[in-house]
Amino acid sequence: MTGGKIGKSLRWNAFLAMVRYELLWNIRKKKFLGMLIVAFVLATLSLFIPVILSNVMNEPLEPNANYVIETGSGLGGFGFLLFAIVTAMNSISGEFESGSIVPLLTKPISRTMVFFGKVVAGFLILLVTYVVLVIYMAVGGTIIYGAQNNLHLFPLYLVGSLLSTFVWISITLALGALSKSSVLAALGTFGVWMGANIITGIVSLVTEQAWILSYVAGGGATGFASDIGSQTPAIPIMGRAIATGTDQIGTNLINYVLYPSADVDFYKGFIGTLVYSESLGVILLRSVLVAAVYICVFSFVAWFAFKRTEIKE
Repeated sequence: MTGGKIGKSLRWNAFLAMVRYELLWNIRKKKFLGMLIVAFVLATLSLFIPVILSNVMNEPLEPNANYVIETGSGLGGFGFLLFAIVTAMNSISGEFESGSIVPLLTKPISRTMVFFGKVVAGFLILLVTYVVLVIYMAVGGTIIYGAQNNLHLFPLYLVGSLLSTFVWISITLALGALSKSSVLAALGTFGVWMGANIITGIVSLVTEQAWILSYVAGGGATGFASDIGSQTPAIPIMGRAIATGTDQIGTNLINYVLYPSADVDFYKGFIGTLVYSESLGVILLRSVLVAAVYICVFSFVAWFAFKRTEIKE
């Protein structure tokens, strides 16, 4: 074996060791296990609350063949945010706070490899978690609401959910690497999410510039596809609600596969003046590109800050 191949093999082994180290770090976090329990509680509530209400009101629960594909993992944008914060808030900053960064960087592994080892470990943790949640919702939805349609599209929802979550993970990593504080990383990311939601509400209600919300991380602008059946029987005339933000990539991937020619109308306020319309395909493509830009930019900031930080023993 040549020197070059030996070097590559050593680097690869060091990278895998870093991934294992970070996986164990995450698994040992009590807050991650707590968040996992909370996620299953929320998913369970979304499954069983309609059952409880139907019994209380003494009305039969109607079969719904589209329940699972429309509900997804039961998490939504806030769930993605929480998982991102719990996964990444002390991935970098926690090493500095505990002092474990010093012995870690004495190992024969570059800071770049350490950084990407943490990112890959976070991805694997989320992948396993989301797969289990999706299977749980699929099985529970089938038991409660009967045979379900389009379950083969769930992998698309999974891919979209991972991409949506990594937008918030990259922001959390960047804030953690810059501040060296897990608390600031968590609060900063939550503040960004809260600010984005406040801006979304104001812009949607009082202006005709809702298009700009499509470039803000989070839910984005909300429009209605009148040629797709509404998920809310109380307002069927509006059609299905379609959000343009990075949190809705998984849902919109499925919607696009099912309704590739759908157009979405956006109004000032809830049912005010029609402002503009655009195709679901454009909405989906733009949200994926916006998410990719957020992930690349904030991941670069996190990597650069981590690589340039001076370590004081």
